[in-house]
Amino acid sequence: MRLDKFLKVSRIIKRRSVAKEIADQGRILINDRPAKSSSQVVAGDTLIIKFGNKTETVKINQIVETTKKSEAENMYKIIDETYAENFSE
Repeated sequence: MRLDKFLKVSRIIKRRSVAKEIADQGRILINDRPAKSSSQVVAGDTLIIKFGNKTETVKINQIVETTKKSEAENMYKIIDETYAENFSE
């Protein structure tokens, strides 16, 4: 599955267009490699996502084409969540 679609379906990011923009800015790493919105993700991959001053590390548990809101959290597990003191880090 494409990275931008996974982020939308799993509800980590609400809109696919926003997921595409963040990925294309180089703010997402898949297994410690820079990712684009078209990068493919599979179960077992680790994502590092930078949102402003927040950095979230997520491990993908499963890939599902469509899901209900209540089941979306089963698609991934949050490994780490850190906050920077300032935006320059």
